[in-house]
Amino acid sequence: MSWCRKTSIRGLLAVVAVMAMWGISGFSGSSGVAYGSEGTGGHGGPGGPAGSDLWAAATIEPGREGIVEVGGYEGAPLGEGSVLTLTAPAKARVTGTPFAALGYRGTVALGGSNGTYTFEGASASAAAEREAVWKGRTFPFVLSVPPDAEPGTRLPDCALVLKDANGTVRQRGTCTVTVGLPEPTLDGPQSGVPLSASPQMSGTAYPGAQVTVRDALEEEVCSTTTAPDGTWSCTPVHTLPPGPGRLQATATLNGVSATSEQIHITVAGR
Repeated sequence: MSWCRKTSIRGLLAVVAVMAMWGISGFSGSSGVAYGSEGTGGHGGPGGPAGSDLWAAATIEPGREGIVEVGGYEGAPLGEGSVLTLTAPAKARVTGTPFAALGYRGTVALGGSNGTYTFEGASASAAAEREAVWKGRTFPFVLSVPPDAEPGTRLPDCALVLKDANGTVRQRGTCTVTVGLPEPTLDGPQSGVPLSASPQMSGTAYPGAQVTVRDALEEEVCSTTTAPDGTWSCTPVHTLPPGPGRLQATATLNGVSATSEQIHITVAGR
């Protein structure tokens, strides 16, 4: 199975779990989700100081979709007809606005250049909702990153703006979208099979990534560079101690990293 195919399958499973948090059905895709205040100028994240910028950050793997949650507004309620817009960063596209509750309606522009949420009004009995329009909430946008995006880079030109019903800008902000590194695999040795003291390690990772295999004590077992076809292999620098143990592979490229699942091994000799 190719590296791209494995990445797509893992992404599909991840986004299903994310959508379940909002109780949303009818959406499919793949997701590398992360959000917070990274690189947005000291706003402090949700509940930050009044007057701070809108904020959003995400790390999304090449060829996958991820959730970017926008927040940071702490001003006065803007009322019916106010609009929050996320402009997609370079090469990325907005593919979804999955939040649908409390009088907000999400839309995606043709071609995915931007996505918006419009506040269409609260029910007559929902006074508390009207008093907290945009304030203290986060709004999810789904972004798609192209397969050729280089892990470790930040996609430029992602912008946020919140306007009132008259079109007056009430707050701006930027969003940081970092291209992540797909999770490597550690396919060999196989878990549960008695091993020699110097078994060959092998698996898949992003082409060009440095792969390091470590044991349960975080000691380096072996390392290598992933081949252009996404495969890697290495043999232990020192013989493995006899008995049970654990192994895990870490891939690193351009300052970003990802780890494989751990495997349990047993080395013959005891």
